[in-house]
Amino acid sequence: MTIEEFAKDFKIIKAKGFIQSTRRGPTGIGHTLETQLEIIENNAAFPDIEGAELKAHRTKGNSLITLFTFNRKAWKMPPLEAVKLHGSLDKDGRQGLYYTMSLKPNSAGLFLEVQKTEISVRHISGSIIATWQLQTLADRFMQKMPALLFVSAFTEERDGIEYFHFYRAQLMKGTSPELLADQFRAENILVDLRLHDKVTRARNHGTGFRTFENKLPLLFQNIIDL
Repeated sequence: MTIEEFAKDFKIIKAKGFIQSTRRGPTGIGHTLETQLEIIENNAAFPDIEGAELKAHRTKGNSLITLFTFNRKAWKMPPLEAVKLHGSLDKDGRQGLYYTMSLKPNSAGLFLEVQKTEISVRHISGSIIATWQLQTLADRFMQKMPALLFVSAFTEERDGIEYFHFYRAQLMKGTSPELLADQFRAENILVDLRLHDKVTRARNHGTGFRTFENKLPLLFQNIIDL
């Protein structure tokens, strides 16, 4: 399906008003929209619409989504050393670094610092744990999400069944290191450290870069209402 075909079909869906969900739970909104568009559900890592990923969003919803994970050449301190120095026990009793980083130091003394060309996880002692170049993160983001079709819906419940009114579709493209820096400073992009001690090394599940669904439009340079 092309963007033009989607825009034409979306006008028809929008005119229908509230549509009964085709599935219960959080994934109901996406499944309902795909059903209306006659898109076969898939979990493949390629766009749903030609050249763009499709994302349906409840207007009152505020779910966290993972944009991407990235660790390549980021660690300035050996990960196992960082875990032993600054970690805490996880739910399985392992020493780990499972923190969502903030601009303010956490209980372990770790914080996120945003500079002109990079972000880094640092300790109040002055040591640098890991650093990511903003240009590299912008490139990674565009690789994972070159364009986004962001569809917003009002919701209501009738007799325990959710209904959606898909009222707005926006095509979003492009980002920049400067834009991402601003969003890190506003804490609209969250950085999740996810690693633990595995005796001789650190088991790293990948540093997660996440955002809230309703903040997604803030990450793009160009937005067009369809």
